[in-house]
Amino acid sequence: MKTSRLALLLLSLVLVAACGTKGPLVLPDKAQKPEPAEQTEPPAAP
Repeated sequence: MKTSRLALLLLSLVLVAACGTKGPLVLPDKAQKPEPAEQTEPPAAP
């Protein structure tokens, strides 16, 4: 009786520990494109 309880407890702990290793549950729909940086003109030569 005690051995089966210990086995069940260990199996439960393994299952609970494995639940957190699946990665993110919700993925974003689409990656947002980064806005292009505004290009500034180089400083004028003196």
